[in-house]
Amino acid sequence: MQGSKYPLATTTWDEAEINAMQEVIQSRNFTMGARVLSYESEFADLFGTPYAVMSNSGSSANLLALGAIRYSSFGEDATRNEVIVPAVSWSTTYYPITQMGYTLKFVDIDLGTLNASASSVEAAITSKTAGIVAVNLLGNPSELDRLRELADDKRIFLIEDNCESLGAKLNGKMSGTFGDIGTFSSFFSHHISTMEGGMSATSNLELSQVMTSLRAHGWTRELPDENHVLNKSGNQFDDLFRFVLPGYNLRPLEIEGAIGSEQLKKVPGIIQGRRKNHKTFASLMGQFPLLKTQVEIGESSWFGFSLILTETLSGRRSELVEILTKYGIASRPIVAGNFTRNPVMRHLKHTPLPALPNADQVHENGLFIGNHHYEMIEEFNLLESALREFHN
Repeated sequence: MQGSKYPLATTTWDEAEINAMQEVIQSRNFTMGARVLSYESEFADLFGTPYAVMSNSGSSANLLALGAIRYSSFGEDATRNEVIVPAVSWSTTYYPITQMGYTLKFVDIDLGTLNASASSVEAAITSKTAGIVAVNLLGNPSELDRLRELADDKRIFLIEDNCESLGAKLNGKMSGTFGDIGTFSSFFSHHISTMEGGMSATSNLELSQVMTSLRAHGWTRELPDENHVLNKSGNQFDDLFRFVLPGYNLRPLEIEGAIGSEQLKKVPGIIQGRRKNHKTFASLMGQFPLLKTQVEIGESSWFGFSLILTETLSGRRSELVEILTKYGIASRPIVAGNFTRNPVMRHLKHTPLPALPNADQVHENGLFIGNHHYEMIEEFNLLESALREFHN
């Protein structure tokens, strides 16, 4: 994929990130410390959220988010155990839900936005519903304002899996900040990269402290003396090694925090470049109406560009992939397609599956190609040539 003329992802690093790594190497302080703390604070400031907890991946950010719900006052009502999720997302959107003892309840997506609509989520809510995990797919915000209202009205939690949508906005508010917790990824292929890395953002102090404890073994070492997990005794020898929650080791490295601080400085330019590329892409795709593209909600940060073959072209995806590959254009399925069609479902507790025709359409006739932070004139010329050949 990296050797293609039009890859799925490219680096956003330059000398600033290299120098930041060298500073960490020279300091010889490699495990989570001051640089991670600085990055968390800078991240929270940039995205308008009071608290941000860094972890070693976006998947871990989701695990911390669900763990925080389970081991906080949000998880006290044991009669509510179902969590509503869209049928199209990445695997580790779903796994933490069942790992925390909840039951998945899948709903179909909207074929335009590729997100679950607020109306479909509302129709799925029952007295058993504990919460909603909204997924902002490929840079596109869900109907987050309506989902927030639903969650408040029903007194259930709302988590945003915002790992593909850093920098997107809805009504001027950053995606990832509508939910009780919003999760972000800084894996190489995402908007910003810290090599590996994730962030869980929240405006709730209790949730932030539970995530901080769960991130590092379930102790309270990084928390203040008085906190929402367990107040410290005042005996430092005991407090440093008192385990109070069934946690993990999901800590990031100092080198990742240092890189993250440099990457945040570039976020406005990165998002601006991706949005500019979408205008060119949308104009190009107007010539190919038999290929359906994603409908924007709010201000997408355009993680990538989806293509769905309409009924006239149905069943020809493999042919399209072959032609794209010939032109050096990397492509892949839209996230994981209809996730319920994966064999791993036998290990995941879920309610009876409804018909999911739109997710099936994405699964069978959808793909996406990359977007980048720089102008993509040559890449779009290749795409136009490939699509013309496909249509002939």
